Amino acid sequence: MQGGNVVLVGEARRVGDSVLLARRSPEQRSEHEPLRLSKFHAPEIVFGEGSLSEAAHAAVRLGARRPFVVTDPGVMDAGWPAELLAQLTAAGLAPHVWLDLTPNPKDHEIEAGYERYLESGCDVVLGIGGGSVIDAAKGIALLAANGGRILDYEGIDRIAHPIPPLIMMPTTSGTGADVSQFCIVTDTERHTKITIMGRALVPDVSVVDPRLLVTMPEWLNAATGLDALTHGIEAFVSLAHGPLTDHHALQAISLVNSNLAETMLRPRNPEARSLMAQAALEAGLAFTNAILGATHAMSHQVGGMLDLPHGVVNGVLLPHVIRFNGADSPERFVPIAQAMGLDVLGAPADEAVHMVAETVRELGDEVGVPKGLSSLGVTDADIPRLAQLTLGDACLTTNPRGASFDDIESLFRAAM
Repeated sequence: MQGGNVVLVGEARRVGDSVLLARRSPEQRSEHEPLRLSKFHAPEIVFGEGSLSEAAHAAVRLGARRPFVVTDPGVMDAGWPAELLAQLTAAGLAPHVWLDLTPNPKDHEIEAGYERYLESGCDVVLGIGGGSVIDAAKGIALLAANGGRILDYEGIDRIAHPIPPLIMMPTTSGTGADVSQFCIVTDTERHTKITIMGRALVPDVSVVDPRLLVTMPEWLNAATGLDALTHGIEAFVSLAHGPLTDHHALQAISLVNSNLAETMLRPRNPEARSLMAQAALEAGLAFTNAILGATHAMSHQVGGMLDLPHGVVNGVLLPHVIRFNGADSPERFVPIAQAMGLDVLGAPADEAVHMVAETVRELGDEVGVPKGLSSLGVTDADIPRLAQLTLGDACLTTNPRGASFDDIESLFRAAM
C-alpha cells in the first residue's frame, strides 16, 4: 500500500508494530515458519459493575483540571454522562461536555470538536459512548497535539506528537474502540471511511461498566455484538495473529455466540450483559494487535457511502468472507468452530468453514440482521466503486488470503 502503510523487509511485511511473513501460496508455506515479532498494546483496564466512578479517579491521576467529555445526544439522554459529570465535579474538576456528534463520526464533526477543545482550555479527553463517540474523542485528542485536518492522518503511525491522555467508557458491547489503536472517520467528500492507526491512539484507561450497556437500543445491541464477533474471527485468522491474540479472539467468539441472543431476549440480564462486555473487551484486545481483514475493509466502504451501522454491514458480509478465506486456509477455522460449540471432531477442515459461516448467518437471523446488502440500500452500480475503495483499506493488508479487485467485487455481489 502507498504512504508507508506497509513496509517490505525481505520476506516479511511490517504493519504497525507487527512483522508478518509475506503472503505466499499454501504450497510455499513451511510448517516451521518462525514466530512473528509483535507488540501487544493494551490500556489500563477497569472492569466490573459500578466501575464508572473510577474514571474520575483516573482523570485526577492523569493530571486533569478541565476534562473534555465527548458523548452524543442518545447517551446523554440515557443519563450516563450526568453520572460521570457529577463524579468529575466531586473530584474537584471542571468538566466541559461536547456532544455535537452523529453516528459514524464525520471529518468536520471531529474538527469542530477540536476547535471546542481549544476554546475551552481542556486537558484530559474522556469518551463515554459507543464506537463513534470513542473514535471522535481519539480524533480530537490527535488534533489537539498535532493540528491540521483529521484526514491528514489516514494510514499507520502518522501521529508525530504525543496526544492528551485518553479515558474511555464504552456504552456498547462490540466496537472495542476503548482498547484499540484504531480511529475510524467518515471522509464526507469521498463518502468512505478512513482508518487511522497507531500506538498513540491506544487509550490510557478503559473503564468497562456493564451497567452502561442496558440502555442500548435493540438494533445497536445486535450491531455491536456482531462487530465483536467479526473482530474475534478476523483477528484469529489474520496474518498478524499470534498466541497472545489467539486466546482473546477465541474467548470473544465463544462469549458472543453464547450471550448475544440472550441480551436481545432479556436486555437486563446482568450476567449476559457482563459477559458481552467481556466479549467486546477481549475482541478489542485481539484485533488491535492482530489487525483485521476483508470484512472490515469492505464494511468501511459501505458504511462510509451510506452512513450505515458498521456492525450490521459486518454481519451481512462476514459469512461470505469466511467462505472466501476458508477456501485458502480452512484449518484456522477449526478452533473457531470449536469456540462456537460446533462438533467438528474428525470432520475435514473445509466442513468447519461451512459450519462457521452458517452459524454466523443463523446468529444474524436471530438478532435481526438483513441477509443482503441490497436491503441496506447498496445497488449493483455501487459495487465497482466499493471494490476499488476496499483495495486501499489498511485492514485488507492482514487478510489471510490475497484479494484482487475481481475477488472483492465477487464478494460484494455474493452478499447482495
